[in-house]
Amino acid sequence: MRPPPLPINEPGRLSVLHALDQLDSLQEERFDRFTRIAKNYFDVPIALITLVDHERQWFKSCYGLDSRETRRDISFCGHAILSDEVLFVSDARQDPRFKANPLVVGPPGIRFYAGAPLRIEHNIRVGTLCVIDRIPRIVPVGGFEVLEDLAACVVRELRLPA
Repeated sequence: MRPPPLPINEPGRLSVLHALDQLDSLQEERFDRFTRIAKNYFDVPIALITLVDHERQWFKSCYGLDSRETRRDISFCGHAILSDEVLFVSDARQDPRFKANPLVVGPPGIRFYAGAPLRIEHNIRVGTLCVIDRIPRIVPVGGFEVLEDLAACVVRELRLPA
C-alpha cells in the first residue's frame, strides 16, 4: 500500500478546506442529491462526497457505507486530490498503490474507484465526488464527464451559505 503524498500546497489547501466550514457538519439534501445521482448513473453500491482533512477523509455525503470517515493515509481520495483529472482504478487488487490497502483487502472490499476532485480554486482540491464498487469495472462512455460535472456542482454548493 502506498499512502498518498501530501500536495505541495497542503497548508493553503487545508486553510481553504477549513474556511468552507463543512467538516463535521450535518448531512444536507443539497449534497446528497449529487451522490444519489452518481450512485444511480454508475449503478454502484457506494457514492461519496469526501473532504480530505489533515489526517482523515470525512464524508459530507455518503451512500453505501456506515462510516462517516476513514484515515487519510489509506484513502483513495488522498491520491485523487493530487491532480485535476479523475482518478480511475478499475481493479484495486491489481494497482500497486492500493492492492494491500485495508479498504481493499478487508471491508468494504473496494475494487473499482472513480473520483473527480473538488477544485475550489487553481490547484486547491479539497476532496472528491467518487463512486466505488466491490467488483472490478470500467467507466462507461461519458462517465468521466459526468463525474466532473457533478463535482463542479458540488463545488458550487460548497461555496454557497447553508
